[in-house]
Amino acid sequence: MLSAQAFGDPGKMKDYHYTGPVEHRFSPYAFNGGTVLAVAGEDFAIVASDTRLSEGYSIHSRDSPKCYKLTDTTVIGCSGFHGDCLTLTKIIDARLKMYKHSNNKTMTSGAIAAMLSTILYGRRFFPYYVYNIIGGLDEEGKGAVYSFDPVGSYQRDTYKAGGSASAMLQPLLDNQIGFKNMEGVQHVPLTQEKAVQLVKDVFISAAERDVYTGDALRVCVITKEGINEQTIPLRSD
Repeated sequence: MLSAQAFGDPGKMKDYHYTGPVEHRFSPYAFNGGTVLAVAGEDFAIVASDTRLSEGYSIHSRDSPKCYKLTDTTVIGCSGFHGDCLTLTKIIDARLKMYKHSNNKTMTSGAIAAMLSTILYGRRFFPYYVYNIIGGLDEEGKGAVYSFDPVGSYQRDTYKAGGSASAMLQPLLDNQIGFKNMEGVQHVPLTQEKAVQLVKDVFISAAERDVYTGDALRVCVITKEGINEQTIPLRSD
């Protein structure tokens, strides 16, 4: 039953104030954090990532590594929107199987990088929200790292960081591996042991400052013998 206060005059309701149209937004993307890193050496490559899957101030999983094995000499690191990471790696895996059946050989790291570029560019009007880094061995057995933007531009690097803590990792890599803006420093070749220790150190440092990076570090070391994986704990708060 309506209250009598709702009526100004007998039998007439008060006018409602129209505040304008109400907009409802939906975003097809979400940012799930995470950091990936790749380093290339003379005869090896390293791809590493943390294992935290988060959104905002919530942690969805503490055991979700972002390194995906593609072949015996190639690993891809994906960070960004986890749903797009899963979809993209499934597409790459299917394309690799098609290539294997058609050509009776495994796709090289450089060919995988070129294929991924075309896949990403084909979705440029509705891109995958993923930052990709491929690490592996090239045709000569030397370490190779390929970094991508979400719409397919890519280049070959010696080292690259991507994801939520990339702004913290990249300057450390520039200093320790690239010897950027340093004078009178001997450029010694990067050994596998030093590279692995450096990857551990930079991720421990990033986990202290970035809330989206933590829990554990998954390191994939790629050599001609195969891929060796190891897990190192990081801070979990």
